[in-house]
Amino acid sequence: MQAYDVVIIGAGHNGLVCAAYLLKAGYSVLLLEKRSLPGGAATTEESLPQEAPGFKFNLCAIDHEFIHLGPVVEELELEKYGLEYLECDPVVFCPHPDGKYFLGHKSLEKTCAEIARYSERDAKKYAEYTDYWQRALGAMIPMFNAPPKSVIDILGNYDIKKIRDLFSVIGAPSKTLDFIRTMLTSAEDLLNEWFDSEFLKAPLARLAAELGAPPSQKTIAVGAIMMAMRHDPGMARPRGGTGALVQALLNLVKSKGGVVLCDSHVEKILVDNGKAVGVRVAGGQEYRANKGVISNIDAKRVFLQLVDKSDIDQVEPHLRERLERRIVNNNETILKIDLALDEVPRFERFDHKEEYLIGSVLIADSVSHVEKAHSECTLGKIPDDDPSMYLVVPTVRDPSMAPPGKHTAWIEFFAPYQIAGAEGTGLNGTGWTDELKNKVADRVIDKLADYAPNVKNAIIARQVESPAELGKRLGAYKGNYYHVDMTLDQMVFFRPLPEIANYRTPIDNLYLTGAGTHPGGSISGMPGRNCARVFLQTQQPIAQTLRDARDSIKSTVESVFKIN
Repeated sequence: MQAYDVVIIGAGHNGLVCAAYLLKAGYSVLLLEKRSLPGGAATTEESLPQEAPGFKFNLCAIDHEFIHLGPVVEELELEKYGLEYLECDPVVFCPHPDGKYFLGHKSLEKTCAEIARYSERDAKKYAEYTDYWQRALGAMIPMFNAPPKSVIDILGNYDIKKIRDLFSVIGAPSKTLDFIRTMLTSAEDLLNEWFDSEFLKAPLARLAAELGAPPSQKTIAVGAIMMAMRHDPGMARPRGGTGALVQALLNLVKSKGGVVLCDSHVEKILVDNGKAVGVRVAGGQEYRANKGVISNIDAKRVFLQLVDKSDIDQVEPHLRERLERRIVNNNETILKIDLALDEVPRFERFDHKEEYLIGSVLIADSVSHVEKAHSECTLGKIPDDDPSMYLVVPTVRDPSMAPPGKHTAWIEFFAPYQIAGAEGTGLNGTGWTDELKNKVADRVIDKLADYAPNVKNAIIARQVESPAELGKRLGAYKGNYYHVDMTLDQMVFFRPLPEIANYRTPIDNLYLTGAGTHPGGSISGMPGRNCARVFLQTQQPIAQTLRDARDSIKSTVESVFKIN
């Protein structure tokens, strides 16, 4: 049996980030990936080699904001390993049926000027709204970049500016209560509180709903932070696609002696006397983990499929039932459409300029349009009679992803994983068939053509992936690419459950990372980095605690002298 200090299940970007930190600390690491290509939800693939050779597609993640809120890129020096980020500006374009459009720039001032073309009041309120969420973000960032139960890590992440942000948001009792109330309300209520204009509220609602719930759902108002992040730190994409981030991480991992084995589907976590000691992959090969097994897949699959019931019941008899019944996934996932195009979609009715397509294009006609797109999914209905969508044409910013003069389009359409009334049919009993997914894709493209009429004739080839296919490819439970819904009751200390929210599990030497752990889904690397810190603290508790305390004091002192 081959032995390593740590075996990581899944070579998604969080697994690779975690591996990089452990390798830099001197541990030997093996990553096991079930697909033939590492990266999980962060791959870029030439997935239509016959129909569209030379066209590269991001098969899931595309726009990167959260990773710029943490130190992963800098600490791991990923630029040395080939990573180059391309900043996007403008960041959002949302055409409206009446001819108006929202054009969001990285610059807050330029965005307000665009809004003022239609509403001076909303432009002024937008500046105030963004300032509030920027300060809230400054207060939250230290919590994102630390294990949720590590007080030293969290405090060490605060500098003077972030402390000021924190107190500006929750300083007085009235501010604290108002902030709590804001967190408990819905994005829709919050937008109605701040703004009058539908052309502005609709794209903000659509971005808020990227957390995977209708804008009317309570406790998800924090989704309003999505647009604020596009002003600062901004939105960027790796040159060559999201997979370039994965490639840089692979280059780093391999340079430090890490081993990545693809086509290695882990079937069982080996537990001996309450301690994880290794894994077994399909075909029977076993790998020993002398110090830890780290899972980059969701907690449900870990404990309901990979660990023997007797092993978990011995240490935490209620955990399996709580995982089955307590974790909530609302049936919403995505149908993904990739297009190879002869030319860019042209939004002629909206003062078309190609630069408008540098960021994200949102088809969100109204808040109610967005609401329907999400709420129908939870009921198992496909909201395709009037589709809302998220479109990106990455080749406008990065021509390297297609042959000269050609383009790709990335379309995200929210859809149910399990279709109501179709249980037991289609792929994995979800009701999804090739015929159905293509009919839905036709309707989505019809809707896009209402705004960009040339798109149909521009299509060279297309690829449509149903929610069932996406879930199967990613290994995502019920197609949930966030592993666990991003609602307030399943975040921070509660993600995925309070007893396993700090990356450790009741089984000794078994750890969790990935989208289903704090601070959640998206391209950030934060779960991987935080899990690595917990592992290192477990291996060297006194030394690591002293290092963390030293770094905390150093950071605070440096920020004081920098400010003063």
